[in-house]
Amino acid sequence: MRIAFVTETWRPSTDGVVTRVTATVRELKSMGHDLMIVAPRGGSSEFEGIPVLDVPNVSVSFIYGGKPWGLPLPRVKKYLQDFQPHVVHVVNPFVLGVAGVISAVRLKIPLVASYHTNIAGYADFYHLGFTKPAIWAILRALHNRSVINLATSEAVRRELESQGIKRVHVWRRGVDLALFDPDRRTAQMRERLTEGHPERIVALYVGRIALEKGLYRLLGLFQKNPDLHLALVGEGPAEAILREQFRDTPTTFVGKLLGRELAQAYASADLFVFPSTTETLGLVLLEAMASGLPIVAAESLPTHELVDSSGAGALFSPQRPEELGHVVRQFLASQRLDQLKFMARSEAERWGWSVPTRELVDWYQQAIDHHRGSA
Repeated sequence: MRIAFVTETWRPSTDGVVTRVTATVRELKSMGHDLMIVAPRGGSSEFEGIPVLDVPNVSVSFIYGGKPWGLPLPRVKKYLQDFQPHVVHVVNPFVLGVAGVISAVRLKIPLVASYHTNIAGYADFYHLGFTKPAIWAILRALHNRSVINLATSEAVRRELESQGIKRVHVWRRGVDLALFDPDRRTAQMRERLTEGHPERIVALYVGRIALEKGLYRLLGLFQKNPDLHLALVGEGPAEAILREQFRDTPTTFVGKLLGRELAQAYASADLFVFPSTTETLGLVLLEAMASGLPIVAAESLPTHELVDSSGAGALFSPQRPEELGHVVRQFLASQRLDQLKFMARSEAERWGWSVPTRELVDWYQQAIDHHRGSA
């Protein structure tokens, strides 16, 4: 197939959406498909031999921490005309995705859209809660032009359907099992995570350093666990605020890590803590489990979906963050960390990228067949 991706988020940004799209296009390319990516400006003009065509972007400092949004310009239609794809996949349609959806419809190209980011939920954290009905109206209008819509979990599928979005399927989770592996543990990375205190129990968070991630809840770790060290991997607009909040705690702000270094950070920790309740999946949870880390996460429908089945984690109430410290204390007191690490890796081994990508190709073919049948 010739497959065009139009994505709201792309490199050099680093988040779960970028991780999923990069893993997917790698897998699709290895399967022999021809690919093109349309994305906001800022990255390279190609990705591992796949052309990346850009549009100018704009950012507003008080919206999602200044995230750059690609402009929905007419050139997107020209990009698609020149490439002549069999199917267009719009990832997280909202701004640039408007051009992707409209162009695919006007060019009569089968359209698939996927939902990854709880944009309406994030609005509350940026004092824009009043915009949520309008956000859902935009998302509904865009997604309902697609032949097939994809959600990242069963909980999110139900939410989309409750908001009037139709033809929703679950795009199964995946993780790079070769990159994220317990054997990547190193003494040097453990020194780095703890700023020279490798003897401490290391609790790791990986993700955006932003208000909507609920990182203040991690303060609940320390009262019950005085020998614990928290390492925060990532960057984002709330770093100054969080540094002040965690100033008197054993916390390291590690910064952004990628690739092998990121995998080493996971494997060199002892457990993974995840305080966010706004995720549609939480891909970092899978990366942590693949690295052999037990999970302690804030309770939400997507985290229930992932953690409950594994037996390798526990959830705490986001309304009572002090529970986080109790749960971690119980983990450590039980002396079951080695068993939990084995269970985490065993669960992750079910979720390589090849199976969800083959399913994605099947959905593309369904979209193409439906389009031919309705032509």
